[in-house]
Amino acid sequence: MASHSFSGNYMILRPEEVSIRDLLGILCNCDFAQKAFVEFPIGREENLPRRWLLFISLLAQKVLQRMERPMSWFGSACEMALNILSCNHNFFVLLLRVLQKKVIVPGRTSDMFLSFVGNSDKRVQLDNSIKNGDSRYYAMLCAMASKLSYENKVVVENTVRDCWKMELIGYYDFWNDFQRKYTTQGFMFHDKTADPDVIIIAFRGTELFDADAWCTDIDISWYELPGMGKIHGGFMKALGLLIGQGWPPETEQDSDRPLAYYTIRENLRQLLKANSKTNFILTGHSLGGALAILFAAVLALHEETFLLKRLEGVYTFGQPRVGDEEFKMFMEKQLYAYGIKYLRFVYSHDVIPRLPSDDFTFLFKHFGTCLYFNSFYQGKIVEEEPDKNYMSPWVIIPRMINAFWELLRSFIIPYIKGPDYSETWLLKLIRFVGLALPGLAAHNPHDYINTTRLGSHDIYLRVQER
Repeated sequence: MASHSFSGNYMILRPEEVSIRDLLGILCNCDFAQKAFVEFPIGREENLPRRWLLFISLLAQKVLQRMERPMSWFGSACEMALNILSCNHNFFVLLLRVLQKKVIVPGRTSDMFLSFVGNSDKRVQLDNSIKNGDSRYYAMLCAMASKLSYENKVVVENTVRDCWKMELIGYYDFWNDFQRKYTTQGFMFHDKTADPDVIIIAFRGTELFDADAWCTDIDISWYELPGMGKIHGGFMKALGLLIGQGWPPETEQDSDRPLAYYTIRENLRQLLKANSKTNFILTGHSLGGALAILFAAVLALHEETFLLKRLEGVYTFGQPRVGDEEFKMFMEKQLYAYGIKYLRFVYSHDVIPRLPSDDFTFLFKHFGTCLYFNSFYQGKIVEEEPDKNYMSPWVIIPRMINAFWELLRSFIIPYIKGPDYSETWLLKLIRFVGLALPGLAAHNPHDYINTTRLGSHDIYLRVQER
């Protein structure tokens, strides 16, 4: 059975099949017919994007596939070095302990070991000034959960239980049926302090040194689903799309290979049936945000009315675009019908929410309520974030000036806003790199957490009035 037999219209890239000769052929206007590296229905050549985009996506995925092991090794080495330095307080204490042979080396699954994201922003406590009932509460909680999703199970469990005083329902490593490996992570927890009480599902975003996750992000493949429109193929695969079946309403899962959508849906069915007052929220940063809104979309596809009526909202941070105009219209109809709040946070010049491009090539569209925050954490509700495709040459210099301001701000913000906003040396280094790559440096979860804490109450009150 063909892997795409569930869809009558599609455009699938297969970077494992592309050669250097094929890549050169793309740029030289060679015919795409019968090429193993790209699939589309016969007679639907209009499905193909512009050649240079096809070239970039295939080349980048090919390079990432070749670099998977070196990236993983380098990332692991960097994280271990950061954690050894952190557990031994500072560089000078570390040198002393090396001489004394008393160096603390944390295990990767221990409560002392933090991810690259965790080392760049070590805040674990919720903002005590934002209580349940505050219009910012869910946004603040979701931003913290999205950051926490990058950590190992022990760190997540200890933070949820001991710091937040909430209940961890489950921590998951989900199977990708197309990549034949575990590529998607997330966790569920129960906030019983809220009224009504609420279950939060947080999906992990793209890790810096995870080649598989980056391949998912830059894969411009798509499938068209009847009544829904064209949807990003990589995101659907990460959420649990089945080879040859697509999204069957029910499926028998292998207990050793849990699929994100079906596992979480079943857990929600059981938990919400047990408590008639409990609602749930979906959230995530980056790729995690895309999975959050796509999860709601598949619930709608399956007409899961019981769950959709209990969906309190979807909160995403730095989320890329997921589908085309038809998908946007489908989701707007569902969000309105069930009264679901969908808040999409975009910080400053973050490049990820501006991908894939919204032009005649892809026609991928954002929807929902966009809360855009500048580098002063001043927010406003907009239809679309400024410079929506990140391609305008007129904003290159303003981006670099803004990146310089963000670097300067990292040194002065704790004196203005308090010690909770003090930035680590690692985050300052990221901001320094941001002078050359402002769009990527602006994607870190730290700034999204700050938008929920420092943003004005008024913007959230206006959201409630909409």
